[in-house]
Amino acid sequence: MRRLAVVGLASLDRVDGGPQRLGGAVFYAARALRLLDQPALIAAKVGAPEQALALQALGLPLVHRAANRTIEFAIDNEVDGRRVRIDEPGDRFTPTDVREWLAAALAGSDWVHAGALTRADFSAETLGALRHGRRLSLDGQGLVRSSEKGEVTLDGDYDPAALRHVDLLKLGEEEAAALGLELDDRSLGSLGVKEVVVTLGRRGAVVYADGLAEHVPTRPLDGIDPTGAGDEFIAAYLSYRRRGHGAPSAARCANDAVRALLARAETRRERR
Repeated sequence: MRRLAVVGLASLDRVDGGPQRLGGAVFYAARALRLLDQPALIAAKVGAPEQALALQALGLPLVHRAANRTIEFAIDNEVDGRRVRIDEPGDRFTPTDVREWLAAALAGSDWVHAGALTRADFSAETLGALRHGRRLSLDGQGLVRSSEKGEVTLDGDYDPAALRHVDLLKLGEEEAAALGLELDDRSLGSLGVKEVVVTLGRRGAVVYADGLAEHVPTRPLDGIDPTGAGDEFIAAYLSYRRRGHGAPSAARCANDAVRALLARAETRRERR
């Protein structure tokens, strides 16, 4: 059976001054895909054995290698928005990684999502190698997010060659702004990517496919920590697209999946 693969770094996140916890696209996407009972594979670089064990506990097939260092974030949810700081820069994926261990792991995958945390995670050459024989989705953090230690800054100074390999691009609203994009057909289409998803937090998402952009609203949850919601959304969105849903339908279903996941995670935290 063909499956979706999610490739990325496991991170350590400190949210609102709390204890460090496991994060990264590989962690949050795995939560969503487990909920949806979708055939999927997680391929990760992890900094410690306990991180691999935590990913394995999510119940999806996992392939992993040791990272030279674990990327660490401090995330503060404030009234005027989220502030993100890199406390420790992370590793990166290389074409050698693809040749030596990822290629075999991804042999059964028709889609790969590159869950970039910064612009350093995946070079254009690495993205090209990941896409070979399959379709590729990229988190837009891999275009606009600085990898330097300190407060995360966004800018549009990315390698245009990267987008030549991308079939679907996921952006947050601030990332789209950093690229100088408006949320309309012409502007999103100017990237040259066939499908673009822009998450808008409490306002849902804009999906661009077949030359058209459409806003798909959601029902917001109040007082919920949104960390990882974008990663959960794109994992769910890809799973519904793979099952034949159109882009707006996939976004609506992904919105519902994220609401369920965020509510469940909040309930677990309240019980601790």
